[in-house]
Amino acid sequence: MDRNTFLEQSSRTLERLERGLGALEHEALDVQLSGDVLTLAFDDGARFVINAHSAAGQIWMAAERNAWHFDYIEDRAVWIAAKTGDELLATVERLVGKKLDAAVRL
Repeated sequence: MDRNTFLEQSSRTLERLERGLGALEHEALDVQLSGDVLTLAFDDGARFVINAHSAAGQIWMAAERNAWHFDYIEDRAVWIAAKTGDELLATVERLVGKKLDAAVRL
């Protein structure tokens, strides 16, 4: 994928995550998007970080002592971690939902 496509798709995805998670208005979650880094801070001190890594052309996510590197699959319009097969939005929904003990849909 060329750099411009990566920047457009990663920006769109991070903004979607920010909007969707921010709309939860959950008192145990603070959502902050700064540039290409989305930080999810939980009231127990845990942090999840999701960022666009332009040099690698991936979205990286660190959460609960795990890390994922998601590649954009253009024909499916999804971000998939090659190592695990996990899809970005589903992974965020699952992890944040578990942390908040609530259903999360993005």
